[in-house]
Parts: sequence; structure tokens; C-alpha cells
Amino acid sequence: MKIRAKTEESDIATVYIGEFEENKRVEFVESVQPPIPKEKKWVLLVSSMFGCPVKCRFCDCGIEYNGKLSYAQLLAQIDYLVDKYYPDRFVPVEKFKIQFARNGEPAFNENVITVLQDLPFIYEAPGLMPSFSTIAPKGTDNFFRDLIEVKNRFYPQKFQMQFSIHSTSEKYRDWLMPVKKWDFEEISNYGKDFYGPGDRKITLNFALSEEAEVDIDKLLRHFDPNMYLIKITPVNPTYSAKENKIISHDKYFSELIEKLKEAWYDVILSIGELEENHIGSNCGQYLHKHLKQETPLENSYTYKIR
Repeated sequence: MKIRAKTEESDIATVYIGEFEENKRVEFVESVQPPIPKEKKWVLLVSSMFGCPVKCRFCDCGIEYNGKLSYAQLLAQIDYLVDKYYPDRFVPVEKFKIQFARNGEPAFNENVITVLQDLPFIYEAPGLMPSFSTIAPKGTDNFFRDLIEVKNRFYPQKFQMQFSIHSTSEKYRDWLMPVKKWDFEEISNYGKDFYGPGDRKITLNFALSEEAEVDIDKLLRHFDPNMYLIKITPVNPTYSAKENKIISHDKYFSELIEKLKEAWYDVILSIGELEENHIGSNCGQYLHKHLKQETPLENSYTYKIR
């Protein structure tokens, strides 16, 4: 893998574009969470696909799609970042999170399962905690069945599972994420099989736009607050969000969070540093797209790409 571009604010995040072969580029990230030092928490965000076939309407990863990453290509991203600081592969970070949440829908790539199986043997990392973010596309039942087995065997109580749902309106979800995917009943049924005693709560993520419905009664019918938590994030400033006129519903955050807490949900409000927009480290910000633009996107990608 060759590093073709990088943009950074080193106290927050560094975004890399790696190239494996012509027209096969991938984006991956290392980040920290100020004021927590890297020794306490270090997060790697890796891609599972070259672009993404889902084409979510606020995500720049869908601009192009060139296939799945191989097992070796998945590991190359992690190895590159680990070897920068820990060439002996001993990672003494208290919370060492590897997120399969950058370019691509990871459930479409069965190599992710093999990587998850092998990570504990490749790195000596007591704080290793995988994180998996998905829209739960149809036709991936075997992948998700295998994911339960891997979680139970290698990461009991140390696995972070997230379903990106973004709205309780199925019509709006189908427009926003235009592929066949599990409905709430299917996600709920899977959650009952996935969640075990002492496990981290399953996350339901809302990148909340002004058009998105959040019906708390509908959530309660499917998702037990004892098993699920809610994460609220802004819609990041991407080219796709701008083109599709998707506006973040920031003004509604406080009111919604109070209502969710009244329903006994744990709620995480995940608003990153402004600099994360500037360097493109937020989810969905595909720097490869930025490299092709003559005019930078307002409020985003303003740092020099080296």
C-alpha cells in the first residue's frame, strides 16, 4: 500500500488515502479524543471497500465503488497505523478501538470476519475493542451469524455494535440509504441473539437531518432501553449532503435527548471537534472526492492535503 495523500490536525486526527493499485484507493483514519491522551484511548477507522455501493445520500463514499478489500488489504491499514508507534505489535493503550466504519458497508465483506478472528493473535493489545457500524443490508444473514460467534469467542463484553438507522420512518430510511435492508423487527430479533450478559449496549445511530422522523414510541416497541442506547450525531458537511440538500437538525438535539432520556434510553451526543470537518475525518467525508474538486467544500476539507 502506498500513501497517496494525508490531511491532519495531529492533536485530533489524521486521514490517509492509501493506494493498492490503479484506481483502487482507500481512506483510513487514526484519531484521539481531546483531552484524553492516546495512551488512554486511540481509535482507528478502517475501510472495508473501495468506495461503497450503498450510496447513502449524505455520504461521499458512494461516489465510486471498485470492490471489496482483501484480507491483506484490510490488515494493511491497521498495520500501517500500529507500526508507526508500536512496531513490536504490543499496543499498551487502555482503549484501543478499531472501527470498521469508514468507506464501505462492512457486512458486504466476509474478510472482515476473518480479520476480527485474527486480530487478537496479530497484536498484543489488552485494550482491543472492535467496533462495527452497519445499515444491516438484506442478504447478509450469514455474515451476521458469524459475527455473533466471533464476538462471543474473542470479544465478550468488549465489542461495540452499531446500527445506523437515522430515522424511524421506513420511507425516509429507504430514500436516505437506497438498498434493501433489515427493518426494525429484523434488527430487534438479531439484537436478542447478539446481546449477552455484560455486553456493551447496542448503539442505534441517528445522523439527524431536518427531515428525519424520530418516533420514540416506535423505538420502544422494538428496542429495549436495557439493551440499546441512542447516539445522536450531526449530518457532516459532505459533497453528497450538499447536493441532496440534507441539513443537520442541530436545533432539535437538546429537546430530543430529553425525550429519549425520559423513555429510559442512554443517549450519546457525538459532536466532534470542528477541525474534524476541516480535515475530513468525520464519517462519510471521502477525501478522494475532495482531491478531484477545484473548489473546496464550505466548512470542510480546508487543511492542506500532503
